Amino acid sequence: MMCRTGLLGTLLVCSAWLAACASRAKITANSAVPTAVVQESDVQLRVEATGEIRATRTAMLVAPPIAGGSLQIIRLLKPGSLVKAEDVVVEFDPSQQQYNVEQNRSDLAQAEQEIIKAKDDAAVQSAEDQTALLKARFDVRQAELEVGKNELVSAIDAQKNVLALNEAKRALAQLQQDIQSHAASGDATIAVDEEKAHKAKLAMEQALENIRNMQVHSPIDGLVVIRQNQNAAGGFFFSGMTLPNFQQGDQVNPGATIADVIDMDTMEITAHVSESDRVNVKSGQAVEIRVDALPDVVLRGTVKNVATAAGEFFISSASGRSDVSVALNRPDQRLRPGFTVHLTILGDSLKKAMWIPREAVFDKDGKQIVYTREAGGFEPRPIQVRYFSEGMAVIAGLNAGEKVAELDPTQQGAAAAKAATAAGPIGASQ
Repeated sequence: MMCRTGLLGTLLVCSAWLAACASRAKITANSAVPTAVVQESDVQLRVEATGEIRATRTAMLVAPPIAGGSLQIIRLLKPGSLVKAEDVVVEFDPSQQQYNVEQNRSDLAQAEQEIIKAKDDAAVQSAEDQTALLKARFDVRQAELEVGKNELVSAIDAQKNVLALNEAKRALAQLQQDIQSHAASGDATIAVDEEKAHKAKLAMEQALENIRNMQVHSPIDGLVVIRQNQNAAGGFFFSGMTLPNFQQGDQVNPGATIADVIDMDTMEITAHVSESDRVNVKSGQAVEIRVDALPDVVLRGTVKNVATAAGEFFISSASGRSDVSVALNRPDQRLRPGFTVHLTILGDSLKKAMWIPREAVFDKDGKQIVYTREAGGFEPRPIQVRYFSEGMAVIAGLNAGEKVAELDPTQQGAAAAKAATAAGPIGASQ
């Protein structure tokens, strides 16, 4: 029984030794795996990103909302023109409004003359009414005196005097009603004429205001960007269709946006960084900016905002990217919204940091490891990656001078052999 137990133990030990040998043979099978040396030096963390210039303050210039049909552009600054606040950017044909001014001025003058005539007629009527009123009152008074003599005259004459008095009073009452009616009619006529004058004056003032609005001024200093003329296609659009910009002579609808003025001093850059790089980016960090359209220009900027899980910027879980906004330290008048830029964000400066090429770090079962060069082969070792930056990995868990594989030595085949022939990007190859 003892012998059988000892034999079983010996077999288990031999099996474990053979498995270890097989494993080591698997790792060392590719003798052409390039290596890099673990370096210790001061490291400036850098994050590379691609972004786009955008405007944060824009003023829209629209055609004045004037009823009565389309407007014609008679003056329009060229795209890219630099303007100051209150400069005229767009001007429309004012001829129709000038005609309206003259027409309403004529209507106003006519209404004012009608007012004068109505007031004169009312004054004449009032004078005539006052004369008639005095005579009617006199007639009543005289009839009253005749009635006072009725005791001295015959009954027939007395009856005539009473009838005459009643008629005089009736005529006075009727005249007083007529005078009130004349006054009301005169006031109504004057009111109608005054309303005509008021309406003509308002229309004339509106036409004058429209003429002033025919010149569209920029409310801010900035760069002129001309909009596309949506009416140029006659309402028909198809994929890939390019519409022309508004230009002098075009007919536009009231209220249409013709151009934008972009504040060049408030332009900023939006870019995306990977989630692995986001930890190296902080607000206030310096940024080097290279513009594709200006290859010889290097601009400077500062990180303004960085996306966070609960921040104001969007983080795409699908793409694993975060939004970063960069403010320009000194705006350049040659920049335009939509320009593509390449950013180098200067992160923290690390003293005596251990680092290896980024491609020397491998993920195995959710853990980050490296393959260190040992006598006769490679050994997998877990490490802690502190930062990824510009093709390097700042790590902990290795010593300076150790050598690590830049390709996974467990991977065999033509792909690994082919990659082994390429020059190593960082570190010394063996």
